[in-house]
Amino acid sequence: MLAPWEAMMPAARESLLDAAYAALARRPWSAVRMVDVAVTAGVSRQTLYNEFGSKEGLARALVRREADGYLVGVDRALTSHGDARERLTATAEWTTASARENALVRAMLTGCWSERLPSPTLSAVPSSSAVPAQRRADGALPSPGDFVALVRDRAVSVLAGPGVHKSDIPDLARSCELAVRLALSCVAAPPGEGGVADLVRSALHRQPV
Repeated sequence: MLAPWEAMMPAARESLLDAAYAALARRPWSAVRMVDVAVTAGVSRQTLYNEFGSKEGLARALVRREADGYLVGVDRALTSHGDARERLTATAEWTTASARENALVRAMLTGCWSERLPSPTLSAVPSSSAVPAQRRADGALPSPGDFVALVRDRAVSVLAGPGVHKSDIPDLARSCELAVRLALSCVAAPPGEGGVADLVRSALHRQPV
């Protein structure tokens, strides 16, 4: 049975991450103070350090949460209504919208970290945390190339249904990757009228999806 303090940790952790994200919207990460994050979240500074270990640990956890949130949205887009092309179009639209609204997602997808943002190393760091979520955050963080592969593979897994022959899967994977890379190009250079949706639909018009 969990002790009371153990049961409250997931809620406290989310509150702390919310507070850190809100602070980042107002000032550069270098100016964000741990004590202010704790006060905003309504927990003690000791609780903050128990959860994250350090400011670097908090940064890694924040980046990991935003990456996970982006991928949850990808899964939602891939299981939306419509045929395969429309689902890939929805995924591309989610990608560009997420990058536009969330500076951390944009940095992760492009690899361009401004001086206002935390920029944790993508490789895993040694972790002795007693918190499983923090040990995961201390693991390797996805690079832009990793995101391409993650989204592509998720798309193939969802779209390669019973009617898709095994020999067609490589072509499907290429179409999925094309949609992802088009979305990322639109993050870097936003398109004009019609946006990413028109580009993806046009590119996939003759693709085997």
